[in-house]
This record gives sequence, C-alpha cells and structure tokens, in this order.
Amino acid sequence: MKLQVPFIQLPIRFDAAALAAEIDALEDGVWLPHPAGYEGNDFLPLISAHGDPYSEAFEGPMRPTPLLERCPYLMQVLASLGVTLGRTRLMRLSGQAEVSPHVDVNYYWRERMRVHVPVVTQPTVRFDCGPQHVNMKAGECWIFDTWSTHRVLNDAEQSRIHLVVDTVGGTGFWELVSAARTPSHPTPTGWTARLVAPEPGAPPPVLDFESVNVPTVMSPWEAREHINFLLGEAVQASPALPAVYQATSRFLHVWFGLWSAHGDDRAGWPRYREALDRLISDLKAARAETVALRNGAHFINALFNMVIDTALSDRERDHLIGERRDGPGGVAKPAVLKGLPGEPDPQFDRPVFIVNPPRSGSSLLFETLAQAPGLHTVGGESHAVIEGVEALGMPARGWESNRLTAGDVTPEIAGELRAAFAGMLRDRDGRPAQGRRVRMLEKTPKNALRVPFLARVFPEARWVWLHRDPRQVLASMMEAWESGRFRTYPTLPGWKDERPWSMLLVPGWRDLAGQPLNQIVAAQWAATVRTVLDDLDAIPADRRTSVRYDAFVGDPDGEIRRLCDALDLEWDRPLGESLPLSSHTVSKPAADKWRARQAEIEAVLPGLADLIARAESAAAR
Repeated sequence: MKLQVPFIQLPIRFDAAALAAEIDALEDGVWLPHPAGYEGNDFLPLISAHGDPYSEAFEGPMRPTPLLERCPYLMQVLASLGVTLGRTRLMRLSGQAEVSPHVDVNYYWRERMRVHVPVVTQPTVRFDCGPQHVNMKAGECWIFDTWSTHRVLNDAEQSRIHLVVDTVGGTGFWELVSAARTPSHPTPTGWTARLVAPEPGAPPPVLDFESVNVPTVMSPWEAREHINFLLGEAVQASPALPAVYQATSRFLHVWFGLWSAHGDDRAGWPRYREALDRLISDLKAARAETVALRNGAHFINALFNMVIDTALSDRERDHLIGERRDGPGGVAKPAVLKGLPGEPDPQFDRPVFIVNPPRSGSSLLFETLAQAPGLHTVGGESHAVIEGVEALGMPARGWESNRLTAGDVTPEIAGELRAAFAGMLRDRDGRPAQGRRVRMLEKTPKNALRVPFLARVFPEARWVWLHRDPRQVLASMMEAWESGRFRTYPTLPGWKDERPWSMLLVPGWRDLAGQPLNQIVAAQWAATVRTVLDDLDAIPADRRTSVRYDAFVGDPDGEIRRLCDALDLEWDRPLGESLPLSSHTVSKPAADKWRARQAEIEAVLPGLADLIARAESAAAR
C-alpha cells in the first residue's frame, strides 16, 4: 500500500526474546526456501491460503497453518494488531544477504499493508524505503510504503528474522496508526510504545482471517480506482500517456456497460474477455510499455497485475496472482518484447553484461564501471529480478541448475523480465530511466550460465569476459563456502551434504555431495568457465570484450577507460592508483593469499589445465 511517508512505527512493542524462543522451538526443517530462490531468503508460513504451509497462493481463504498453532505468544501478538489477517510469515534473511530493491506493484498489496515485527536483528540491519532508511529494533512494530522502492541489507553475520503480516487493517489497527510516530517527523511529546507481554496459559485469542481477496468479476468502481491511481502515478512527460488515457477511458466505459447488464453472471464473461483483449490491443497501439511510474516501476506491469490479470475469473487464475506479472491463460503482456533483426531495440540500448565465475572480482569492476555517465543498474546483482520470474525460479525448473538457454525464452518471460529490469534501473546519481532507450550494466555470476538466454531477451547485449587467476578464484570460492555468507540455496532439495550449497548452481551439482571442498569449487569453476566460453564463442566478436582482474587492479584508470572505449561509453571520473574494497569482499585481497590453501589448490589444477589455458586465451582477445 502507498503511504504518505516511508515508515510508520506503531505504539506497541513485543518481547522479542520470548518470540525468538518460540521460533527456536520449531524444527529448522519447517523453514522453506523462497519460492523464487532469492539468495539468503527463506520463510516459515504462519497463515496461508487454506492453511496449507506449502501454498504460495494469494487467492482463497487465509487460515492458520499448524505451525502458528504451536506458537501461543505469536498468536497473542497477531491479536494485538487488531487486524483481519492475510498471508503471514516469519521471514529470515541470512547474514550478509539482502532483499534486493523492488516495488510491490501487484494486486494483493495494492490495499494491504505489510506489518513488520523484528524478532532477531542487529543494529547494522538497514531497511531502505524511498529516500529514507531505518534500523527496526527487536520487538518494535512498523509499517512502510510498499509502493516506493525498498530493500533490506543484513550487514551482519547473524540471520535476521521478522514477523511479516499482510493485512487490509481493522478497527484496532487504525487506532494504533492514529497514535503512531514517523521517523521523518518530530516524535510527539511523551510518545511511547506499549509492551504486549506474553500471557502464559491464556486461552488462544480469537483472530479474524481474510476470506475474500480476489474478485470473480472486478467491479467497474474497483477497476476505475486502480486505473486512476496508476495514471496519477505515471510520469506525466511520457509522450504515450494521452493515448493510454484514451485506451483506459474507453475500457472503463465498456466495463461499466457490461457490469450493468451482467454483473458477475457467467453469461457475460465472453464479453468481458473481449473488453480485456481490446484493452490489451489498444495499449499496444498506444505504446503503453514506454510509460514509467514515478516510483521507477513500469506502468504496464502494474496495470496487468492490478486490473487485467485479476478482473475476470473465466480462466484458471495464476495461483501466484500477487507476484506473477504475465497474463492469465498465456495472454502475452504488451511490454516491449523484442528487437527484431535489423531493428534497434526500442528500450535497451546495448546493455552490458559482465560474465565470469564467482569470486572473480566482478563486484569491484561493476561498482567502478557503474560510475560511467549514462549507465543504469538495478543497484547490485539481479538474482531476485531474474529468479523472481516464476518460470525461471528454481522450484519451477526442478532445481536442475542456474543454466538458461535461448530455448527458455518465451514472449511472456521476455516481456516480464525486461519490464522488471526497466522498473528498477537507476543511474549513478539514483535517477530512474524514463521513456527512452537506456544503457544497462548488469553483473550476476549466475549469468555466466545464461548467455544465450540473455542474448535472446536483450538482442543488443554486449559482453565483458572477466578473467582472474584461477588459483585466487578457487581459494576465494572456498573461503566463500566456509564463511556462510553466500548460501544461495540453504535447503537445496536433493543436496546430500551437511554444507549448505553456496554460490551458483551448476549442472551436475548432485554428483558433488560429499566431495572435499576443493573438488566442489573446482567443479563449479570448470562448469561455469566451459559454459560461458562456449556461449561467448557464438557471440559476434564485435559484441564481446575482455578484462583481466590483475590488469584492472594494477591500473584502474587506464583499464576502465580502455573498457569504456570498447563499449562506446564515456568516462569522466579519474581513478586513483588503488580501488576501495568491493561490497562482497570476505577478507582483504592479496595476490598470494591463495597460498594459505596452496596444497588444496594445486591438487585440482592439473585437471583444469586445458580450461585454464582457454580462459587465458579468451582474456587476451
């Protein structure tokens, strides 16, 4: 829900230690990986559709799972909010992980607030929302503006656990909101947060649960509310906006007429569907995909989520109606899907992808190159953006690997992915890209397994092969596994090894269980390098370049200028003789640091010799 301020603290607080004790009493196996496979994110379902702990649905009656019934104080906490309860979870974010920047432009959260109660946290955990950030302390109770770009950074070793409640509110809740405080305004004199202490032995409280959440046929008044909201949030300078106004106005007039004749009677559903199909056609003709929202998201993306995907139940609804962005029943979104051969991509101008094995120094290169004028990024790695597309998430792909090929691209997937990137892009000064062809910079180590897929989604893509001494990379990969900071899939199904899986998931990963760590990282490195070099060989030579890590750190200014020349980028910020540590550094780098693991590294080098020579050759192009 859009709020008038980024953060609001409610005047109640809870015994975080008592909550943590209840949670600790639950088995660790009840925590589930995030459905989109976001790194370091897992959850424990407390209230879900039909009470099914494995349901990700946003449609249907929300009921307590058996896990909630084992947590009496958690139930007291929920009762104290005075709300009708929607989907409710405990969300865990592992140390040194993040919830990537995003905006909740979906139907379910349009009129629902997200209540956060930190249970386990640290002073370094930062919650960003729009231009502000706060540290939510353990036991406090907050809501925030989900319509603004937000993210969470857990800059600590310990996991962060929040109770997260989705709700439309309630009488008691609005009384709490009226007595709340906002960090951006002076705190009222005498303001305090009342403690809701545990009541051992008290009977279970009576809770109100959400039963109605998605319309059978959306009323014209609801449709008008969502459309007018989005038009008001659109960047008014967009040249396509007048035609979009005309298309949506016509649709609303037709929808009102159909509603007056049929209501939600099934006899009228074919005519409702015709109206929706006509709206999609009109929006395509209007170039609605070029209209941006003021929060940096994409107008057409939000319109599909709030109206087009939810207005009619004539087809089997997407059970993830709150998170999916493509249309029901396979209706393609009219977001820009392609750059046809011989035609310029109308949205993404020669996006730049840095590809390499993990721990090759790509964060340092990315953070430096992102300072080039005219480049836009999503602010970090795009794990959540790509795997947030349901069809690309690991559960949907059977946990096979992070490998994606051109055969995995459909118009729906391409449109959703392009819209997701477009809605999050910012330049070096934090300004969103608006209504024009934009140059994007992206680096995510998993993308080394996705070159043909990304080349199909972004036809003008340019590629940078980053090569680092494999001895240094392998040592750093071992350090990453041991640190616990890079656990991409903490509960990977089928991984029969006590060590949680870390970094990218390569083909053949199941065969690595039980092997020594040096053998595991050598196999990860080899699979990644072989795949990416094979794929880059199929890319025209004028669309790829390379950089050596040692040359880059040895002469940052010279190498970044050379790279910008190769990519047709400007550069206007002189660099010193050395660069700051990247955001993903585990320990201070040194050229000979790998020697601390010399015996383990040298034991695997002979089996990698041919591939090392090939990687060196590619870096010399």
